[in-house]
Amino acid sequence: MALRRFPQHTPLLGLLTMLVLSGFSGTAFAAPQAGSPTVAPRIVAAVDETKMVTLAGSTHRLAVPKYDQGAVDDSMPMEHMLLQLRRSPEQEAALKQTIDELQDPHAGKYHQWLTADEMGTKFGPAQQDIETVSQWLSLHGFQVNTVHKNGLTIDVSGTAGQVREAFHAEIHKYLVNGQQHIANASDVQIPAALAPAISGFVALHNFMPKPALKKPGKNFTFPCTGCPDGFNGQVQYDEAPADLAAIYNVGPLYKAKKPITGKGQTVVVLERTDINPADVATFRKAFGLSSYAGTFTQIHPGAGCTDPKTNGDENEAALDAEWAGAVAADAAVELASCADTATTFGAFTAAQNLLDLKNPPSIMSLSYGECETNNGPGTALEGNAFVNNLWQQAAGEGVSVFVSTGDNGPAACDDANTALVATTGIAANALASTPYNVATGGTDFLDVAEGSINTYWSTTNDPVGRSAKSYIPESPWNDSCANSVLITYLGATSAAQFCNSTTGEGLLDIVAGSGAPSFVYAKPSWQKGIIGIPSDGHRDLPDVSLFASNGFWGHAILYCMSDTTQGGYACDFTQPINTFFNEAGGTSFTAPQFASIQALINQKAGAPQGNPDPILYDLARLEYGSAADPNTSQLKACNSNLGNGVASTCIFNDVTTGNITVPCYGANDCYGSTLNDYGILSRSDDKLLQAYPTKTGWDFATGLGSINVTNLVNAWP
Repeated sequence: MALRRFPQHTPLLGLLTMLVLSGFSGTAFAAPQAGSPTVAPRIVAAVDETKMVTLAGSTHRLAVPKYDQGAVDDSMPMEHMLLQLRRSPEQEAALKQTIDELQDPHAGKYHQWLTADEMGTKFGPAQQDIETVSQWLSLHGFQVNTVHKNGLTIDVSGTAGQVREAFHAEIHKYLVNGQQHIANASDVQIPAALAPAISGFVALHNFMPKPALKKPGKNFTFPCTGCPDGFNGQVQYDEAPADLAAIYNVGPLYKAKKPITGKGQTVVVLERTDINPADVATFRKAFGLSSYAGTFTQIHPGAGCTDPKTNGDENEAALDAEWAGAVAADAAVELASCADTATTFGAFTAAQNLLDLKNPPSIMSLSYGECETNNGPGTALEGNAFVNNLWQQAAGEGVSVFVSTGDNGPAACDDANTALVATTGIAANALASTPYNVATGGTDFLDVAEGSINTYWSTTNDPVGRSAKSYIPESPWNDSCANSVLITYLGATSAAQFCNSTTGEGLLDIVAGSGAPSFVYAKPSWQKGIIGIPSDGHRDLPDVSLFASNGFWGHAILYCMSDTTQGGYACDFTQPINTFFNEAGGTSFTAPQFASIQALINQKAGAPQGNPDPILYDLARLEYGSAADPNTSQLKACNSNLGNGVASTCIFNDVTTGNITVPCYGANDCYGSTLNDYGILSRSDDKLLQAYPTKTGWDFATGLGSINVTNLVNAWP
């Protein structure tokens, strides 16, 4: 969509120190709801509370003395904490094999999805272990609310004092960047006898995941002193739903003899806030979607889920709900939201409760991020274990999950909202890095840098807001001074030189599409054998990408959020100023957009598809080839730089220009940083190995690249 821009003038329960396994009695607690009586128990010794073990790494990295403001009151409620149990290694191996077979067209179990009950009875902990842990919690005064059906997650409520007494972890207050938080001040301890069955709490803190949304910020192309976020008299070409359909070739599916529009499909966006439903209706009417049969509802699913009402994340939830139905215009969109508790992220509650249903939704989208380090040191502890098990359960049940990679380049542990440079090194988004979800990255358009705007955009909109003419050449989304497209455009010497120049310092930030290797997960079998994919042994992000810029080169994405109490603005898209305040960017958009595309795939296939990654990579393997045997002709024909000349047979548009590299400072993966100079985020401190440039085939900047939607849907096996 083209628009004109212009300037705007309790005492604690006494306990025995020795608890014999069979000796619990007389304590009321919620009966466990999962676990197989045929699985061998892993808790085989008496629970002796004089013999404790420490769950190393269970303290949040920001719960440090310099932010510490002292202990909270013992009476502080700690409701709906999630205690994570663990499977045996043998069970884990069996489940992985089962999921592989569920995704393998040549296997007898192909698409014979598991139920939530089967996840627990076949692959959950022994019933005896669940009961032992539940009774131990109850004897310490905790209320066991629910044992989720996978048998791995126990929802428990108590007080800070009970946490301190039972787990030897005192809850403190922390003031970080002006925001008040709570967190355990030391690592959790549990009785050694329980250790074989317990991973740890998902969280004992409220350092919650953050939305991957970026409002317009630094606009290199059209700087405007005194204007709101760079707003001025230039023409801005924003992406409306019809533009996405034109750029990524959705139209032929709508016009097919049997139209593919998402009919009969449901897409769920996972949130921690409600929205105004009228905003979805306004968005759909403004951009020609209201003539389709798509619906929108808000739900608050399951136990422990309370209505969060609206809050500061309403922008995120609104764009998710609107774009989840923008490609699959006949699909039903459900916004599933739960309020955060003192320690539990509301969207997690919603996801887990939905996956416990007899008939879970077949598609889910989440646009939040948290770095892997914050979630625990590995898959065996805390948040990483929970997220892995959550999306693993989804894959086993046939649910396709899409998670945005983030908006802070390869530096997922730094905050893109506050950090001018990366200081914590290379890291991946823990919510997106499991092998059981699709990780969605972000691109920008190259037309401004190439001087080809008129080739790809009309200066007027059609009745549904379309001004894009065709596919547009892409580069990775990168707002920072280390953007190689920007450096070339300006004729600067290097990223290091430019970021330390007077002009470059005005563009210091880490706002960019995210990609990085996971330090938690090994490389899955399906993410191998394609040119560009490193033999690094790690699960690498992203998988795929779509346009996600927030206006740096004059392009952003439109949505509607009119709630002025939460920073919204009237959604009158005929008025440029209104339109400007309802535009944004971020990989927040790409997760619901890909979820909407998956609804088209599911409609054509006639069934849920589970984790799409194995098929995406199989199709890319055919198009790109491997490093040893590259498909040279297709790599050339599908190069994104060709723009409207990209071959009509391509499923993936191979993005080969640009980077997601950002400036940095300090000693963590930062080359060239000195006392007086910023460095460039690098895979080596000794020489510049940018993190990360594009290259032929797969890369950390855009994954497999962007897609031709019609070709992808038609090629889906």
